[in-house]
Amino acid sequence: MKISTKGRYALRFMIDLAKNGKDRYLSLKDVSIRQDVSLKYLEQIASALGKAGLIQSIRGSQGGYRLARAPHEYTIGDILRPIEGNFTCVACLESSPNTCERYETCPTVHFWEGLTKVITDYLEGTTLEDLLEQGEDNGGCYVI
Repeated sequence: MKISTKGRYALRFMIDLAKNGKDRYLSLKDVSIRQDVSLKYLEQIASALGKAGLIQSIRGSQGGYRLARAPHEYTIGDILRPIEGNFTCVACLESSPNTCERYETCPTVHFWEGLTKVITDYLEGTTLEDLLEQGEDNGGCYVI
């Protein structure tokens, strides 16, 4: 599994909203400048996160984006899933129940299931608030 640039920028976007937004809406232009990410790219990310119900938006001169809930209520998996899709390591694990004709006799399937579980558990066990706190511990530096 490799997280795309879009996934990394989605995390930076959500951290920015959590850190700078609090209870107010932030303009995408301001986030774009702070994060050094093109406005057009952030618009695509914001659209996917909005459709997933992770952020709220309003239009107009005082409009912008904000988190839909508190930072501790978001797992990193919640944020990455709308951008990256599921977190399976191999294609044969994408359907549930597994429909692979070799599933019962495959010598590697349990290894791939275990690896997928480790990745998923880590993404689901880390919150947006955890990343905010790590950044504060590093002098405000958020490297993703």
